Amino acid sequence: MAGRFLSMFKPISRYLPVIKQPERKVRFTEKIFWTAIVLILYFIMCEISLYGVTGGWELSYMRTIFASRRGTLMELGIGPIVTAGLILQLLVGANMIECDMTDPEDRALFTSASKAFSIIFTAIQASAYIIGGVYGALNPIQSIIIFLQLIAAGIIVILLDELIQKGWGIGSGVSLFILGGVAQQIFNQCFSPVYGGIFPSIISSLIGGSPPLNDLFVRQGPSIIGFITTVVAFFVIIYLEGVRVEIPISHAMYRGYRGRYPIKLLYVSNLPVIFASALFANIYFFSQLLWTHFRDNFWVGLLGTYRTENGRLIPSGGLVKYVTSPGWLGGVMEDPLRAFGYTAILVVFCVIFSITWLEVGGLGPSTVAKQLVDSGMQIPGYRRSARPIESLLKRYIPPVAVLGGIIVGLIAAISDFLGVFGSGMGILLSVGIIYQYYQAIVQERAVDMYPALRRFFGK
Repeated sequence: MAGRFLSMFKPISRYLPVIKQPERKVRFTEKIFWTAIVLILYFIMCEISLYGVTGGWELSYMRTIFASRRGTLMELGIGPIVTAGLILQLLVGANMIECDMTDPEDRALFTSASKAFSIIFTAIQASAYIIGGVYGALNPIQSIIIFLQLIAAGIIVILLDELIQKGWGIGSGVSLFILGGVAQQIFNQCFSPVYGGIFPSIISSLIGGSPPLNDLFVRQGPSIIGFITTVVAFFVIIYLEGVRVEIPISHAMYRGYRGRYPIKLLYVSNLPVIFASALFANIYFFSQLLWTHFRDNFWVGLLGTYRTENGRLIPSGGLVKYVTSPGWLGGVMEDPLRAFGYTAILVVFCVIFSITWLEVGGLGPSTVAKQLVDSGMQIPGYRRSARPIESLLKRYIPPVAVLGGIIVGLIAAISDFLGVFGSGMGILLSVGIIYQYYQAIVQERAVDMYPALRRFFGK
């Protein structure tokens, strides 16, 4: 049964905008169509400027991760959705909210609560942008118009994500938007002269001698080292996605059936990085907002202080300095303590979110053991009971989740230092999302060809 907190959202859920679950089987080609439509709408929203707005908030590499675009309808991106999910999952993980993720009613209420919080955080961030002077001095009419645009765009993003997740498309809208944003960023850094793309820069250097070729190897912006690191990072992460521990299983009723239950090294995939990014982005945003208005306050200074450089506010002290990446090798050499602090904090939070997600995401040993037993599977040499299987899984799942969190944190940080295109977190997320899409597409095709597999995959 749902806890008291989630039960509060039962009456509210009736008034929330909702995408209906498909009442028929959605064909694979139709899912591809709707997924493509959602991606096209995302890119269109990225190109439509907010009416009455010039400029926007500087979030640098975090904009890539949150699929946001400065001064457009995608100003907030998926930030409110991720922030809402992060807070609710932490509350559930800390047992401050009662929620049984195996209960359909609880899951439905959790989804409603997540949607309501996403809309609330959209309103909060939109208000903060306006009050914080992100768009300059505005009169009341301008403020209302911008606020309504951001709210409407935020609700559209929430519904597009829900459209995909309800079964009309493949994967999730959040993952699709991240992948689209990172892919566009990588393309620009490779080929766009406007963004100082590395290939146009190399051609210009070879033809006209400007910029000098030596300067292109290491620089702030697209560099040759950054391009090489991007390629290497892709292959390293693809390799790590395939590393796993396989536990032998058999079917209790069919003696001839043998199989293996895989426990991946990156067991919780890229979720810890998304949650860590959400936390860091909110620290960055609110610290800059508070510092702009209350810079003489001691506690605001502990959260973050800034200096002005080329018209931009750059973190110079406080917590915010250590939750934003130095960005490239030059920044690491200038302030190695900041680089070490950023790496340590990122790794710690990736580990925390990995452990938290085991229970919240239904990936913990007890949940997996119950699923195996309920599906008629057993581990040879163990009684067909959830408890002994759970004790075996506890030897593998929690340590693998911790190790995976450490690895993804280190990859994200080091890739950033080497100037990887699309940011280290962006590359890590993209490879994981591509791998998830590959698995989802293979699964969809298999179900279309062999309908009997539908029950096995829970479709």
